[in-house]
Amino acid sequence: MIEEYADRIWNGESDDSIVDTGMDGKGVQPIADGLGWWPGFGNVITFETEGELVLFDTSSPFSAAQLHTDVRAWSKAPLSTAFYSHGHIDHVFGTAPFEESGPRATIYAHKAVVARFHRYVLTNGYNAIINQRQFQAPNLRWPMDYRHPDVTFDDSLAVRRGGLTFDLFHAKGETDDASVCYVPEHKLLLPGDLFIWVTPNCGNPQKVQRYPREWVHALRRMAALDAEIMLPSHGAPIFGRDRIRTALLETAEWLESLVTQALGLLNAGARLDEIMHTVRPPAHLADRPYLRARYDEPEFVVRNLWRLYGGWYDGNPATLKPAPDAAVAAAVAGLAGGASVLADAALKALGEGDERLAGHLAEMAALAAPGDRGVHRVRAEVFGARAAGEQSLMARSVFAWAAAESEKRTESEKQTE
Repeated sequence: MIEEYADRIWNGESDDSIVDTGMDGKGVQPIADGLGWWPGFGNVITFETEGELVLFDTSSPFSAAQLHTDVRAWSKAPLSTAFYSHGHIDHVFGTAPFEESGPRATIYAHKAVVARFHRYVLTNGYNAIINQRQFQAPNLRWPMDYRHPDVTFDDSLAVRRGGLTFDLFHAKGETDDASVCYVPEHKLLLPGDLFIWVTPNCGNPQKVQRYPREWVHALRRMAALDAEIMLPSHGAPIFGRDRIRTALLETAEWLESLVTQALGLLNAGARLDEIMHTVRPPAHLADRPYLRARYDEPEFVVRNLWRLYGGWYDGNPATLKPAPDAAVAAAVAGLAGGASVLADAALKALGEGDERLAGHLAEMAALAAPGDRGVHRVRAEVFGARAAGEQSLMARSVFAWAAAESEKRTESEKQTE
């Protein structure tokens, strides 16, 4: 059954990715004897070996209880061991229910996971805000307490539990704290979030540094393992050595192309604006179901490459020590004849299909006249249209949040009349 499901995903007949959790709520799915796959937003890989339960990734604080119920329906063995593929909260919050009713597990992770948890505490408010925006979840609260790993490693580590070997190695990509795992007894590759059934999440505009070039190396290293089963931490399984190698190597090719193009232009002295509007992913890979830009997108990867290799100055001298955005907007509005003129120009640009220009003009109008309900109606319309036209969750969420801000402003203005 799972092989048939995986075939449909591979052939593009169904979706299962970090964006589309195709089998969420279906419980632990058997993959092989003693090996299970718990699908959700943050998959968990389950092992039963010689009377022990082992988990690779442990789900989020929002699904920990359901994970416990579902895993207990699959195995009654005590949880002895868990591995974090990295420190994002949808991977590190599922052990508590097991430990409340059984022994304390030994958790393994890369050493940088600990530093991530400390940073999350320092930036708790900011992480709440950006994740509310990214996932359109206004009531989301960011955790302050984390289950720290008991054992950390630097480059690699081999862990033996029961009859299974868990060969771990560190990789940079979406994060600086990723652990890839290979289980030779199952010929099983566990890539964590280094493969998520959409284009790599290495440009997220609201999150910390990503590592595209190192990600390419990790993908090729994983491909060389010749695994026969791959169970990502988001999205569907992949079965078969050839499919796994193809998916990993083509993802590496896609990402390396962006890196090569961006670095070539950066080294030639181009500004960020030019690079961002010039670099394009390989056209011959556009039809791959695992390379759709539905979460992150190439333009954001390019910005992230600039941040990594070029710093924060974008090459435009006006932005080195800029005037406040509101001051620039007020000046432009004054030259144009008022904020309402800018808003009308935004609607005109939107009608002509230039959504990017429309966004600039609508935002300037709102900054120049923050209390103008008509201007906010235009801003809501422009960014609502932008959200509706976006394929990537990152862009769609930011635009939808902006539209909602202006919609709330117009509603509050009505209530005070």
